[in-house]
Amino acid sequence: MDLKKIEIIVYGADQLCPSCVSLPSSKETYEWLEAAISRKYKNQPFSISYVDIFNPPNDEAKKAFAKRVIEEEMFYPVVLLEDILVGEGNPRLKTIFAEMENFGYKAKESL
Repeated sequence: MDLKKIEIIVYGADQLCPSCVSLPSSKETYEWLEAAISRKYKNQPFSISYVDIFNPPNDEAKKAFAKRVIEEEMFYPVVLLEDILVGEGNPRLKTIFAEMENFGYKAKESL
């Protein structure tokens, strides 16, 4: 069975959200997620990208969601997995992993 390469997008900003002062920055969260997912789902295709909500790329969907994060005062970072909201403020690996497994991803067996 071929796995569909899923896209994970972390929306955030350099500045911490006011309610998230004790949490890691959005960029740190993105780097942590990338490392954790790569370890757990080794050799399985996924892409993860970071979008600065105040300076989104020239992509209409990403621009629109970045605007929504600001307008709805969501706690960032906000994590989308295939357009499904899987984390806000302090994303939980368990939630993200569960959603990936819904797409057929299998955790690497621990040795």
